[in-house]
Amino acid sequence: MTETAMIDNIIPCADIVKRTARIGAEVRNIKLSGDLPDQMITAINKVLLEHKVIFFRDQKHLDDSEQERFALRFGKLTPHPTRDVAKGTASILEIDSARPANRPDIWHVDVSFVDAYPKASVLRGVVIPPFGGDTVWSNTAAAYLDLPPPLQRLAENLWAVHSNAYDYYAMRSHATEADKKHFDEIDTRTIYETEHPVVRVHPETGERSLVLGDLVQRFIGIPKYDGQRLLDLFQSHITAPENTVRWSWKEGDVVMWDNRATQHYAVNDYGDQRRVVRRATIDGEVPISIDGRCSVTRVKATKHPPAKLA
Repeated sequence: MTETAMIDNIIPCADIVKRTARIGAEVRNIKLSGDLPDQMITAINKVLLEHKVIFFRDQKHLDDSEQERFALRFGKLTPHPTRDVAKGTASILEIDSARPANRPDIWHVDVSFVDAYPKASVLRGVVIPPFGGDTVWSNTAAAYLDLPPPLQRLAENLWAVHSNAYDYYAMRSHATEADKKHFDEIDTRTIYETEHPVVRVHPETGERSLVLGDLVQRFIGIPKYDGQRLLDLFQSHITAPENTVRWSWKEGDVVMWDNRATQHYAVNDYGDQRRVVRRATIDGEVPISIDGRCSVTRVKATKHPPAKLA
């Protein structure tokens, strides 16, 4: 039975519309809540595993509490390790473009700088600009399959160090002084460095996917110059247009993605307009390489407050 048929059998009005051949599907005519039947939660999870990212329009009835109740049906919720959660919530991270460093316009896996990074996220559109502000997701399992066999074997033997203390200034030349101050004092108040296999085995599907993105600092045993060229090569497969799906937000939209098999990028093309989304995050598992080794966090250190300028 297909996932579409499964959901149709549970809620007859449900409809699944693929967004692209490789990634993304819109699930229509479902009202999300924490009270959905177990069979529906199971069916939604199966659709998520197949399509990697799923979209729900017209969910304006959700508030922070109900968003968390829905997300909780898929696993334990986890707060962001360096940012404060929204008041009165267990895990809601508010991403408000009016606040410093809140335009995540880099290709990334959420919180890949810790060992057991989140397995999935549920993101809700709260304030959406009249133009711009789309999000793009890529399928990292399809990207692995696209690699020629020699590059697959190379990736399978590589390990990469991910850190929240990446080169923010080089990657965001347009950043304001407030952005830089926020990054130094909030985003990197605790420094993490974690070694992940470049290829992980998905714990639910058994698929192999690439664990990379712009939080990668270096490859173990590879000189920095060569490592950057390797990262660019692998990322070019991950972010190939045929391997991505782009979502144009409306207020009340909810998007859920498998953080173990995707990367995403928030397009910063809406100027001075305000964009607010809120994310509930579901706790994940420590990645396992194809030879059975686990990721490990090597550094977790709180910085001293930065010195004030004279």
